[in-house]
Amino acid sequence: MAQRFDRPLNIFGRTNETVKVAAAAAAALLWSLVLTTGQSASAQPAYPQMAPVGQYLIADRKAEIAMARSAAPASISRNATVLVLGVHGYQTAARGSNGFVCLVERSWMSPFDSPEFWNPKMRGPICYNPPAARTILLYTINRTSLVLAGVPKPQMHERIKVSFARNRLPLPALGAMSYMMSKDGYLGDAVAHWHPHLMFHIRTTSAASWGADAKGSPVIYNDEYQDMPEPETIFMIPVARWSDGTAARPMRSM
Repeated sequence: MAQRFDRPLNIFGRTNETVKVAAAAAAALLWSLVLTTGQSASAQPAYPQMAPVGQYLIADRKAEIAMARSAAPASISRNATVLVLGVHGYQTAARGSNGFVCLVERSWMSPFDSPEFWNPKMRGPICYNPPAARTILLYTINRTSLVLAGVPKPQMHERIKVSFARNRLPLPALGAMSYMMSKDGYLGDAVAHWHPHLMFHIRTTSAASWGADAKGSPVIYNDEYQDMPEPETIFMIPVARWSDGTAARPMRSM
């Protein structure tokens, strides 16, 4: 049975302390959104069902820690808490001191109508700021808990909605944002690494409220796949450099 989230998770405990959820990895959920950018809505799912769990894991723990930290500049990520995915869920691999939490999210943080929802190759390094770590991170933990428990996709969708209706999961906190500036991520077969960007996690709202996708606006909202049961809108702002300071190539049009 999936664990309820009536209380905030204690993810800032000792190093190697297991986060008590049967979770694996996972969004910002713009990894949830970027995962699918550039694909055709009419594309046939190449990944119709979940692959064996082992295909979503990273065997080298140190490599996963490094990938998670690469989501944000070292000035932020070096003092962040880092979570890694194990066979029993997320574990605290490094305890931080600045309130940020970095991890590598997997494909099931995509919108439910994404054809890559079960793509085992996806890796989404992300660092959540403190407001996002207190709220948005729990969406990742919750989805992953349901995935590892073997809950079918339609029931998973319904359980997430019920969790919000019963106040088991929090609404996005004011100021919740995340960094996705890693060269090492793989955000989908159509986009690969895509582009370094920041994400802003807002309670459900319209794209127009941020001027997203307007001519000349730097704010992006991917509306190609939208079936997300969490009450959240994610806006993206591309940036010019990767987390290591190197320049990114000009962004592909969306």
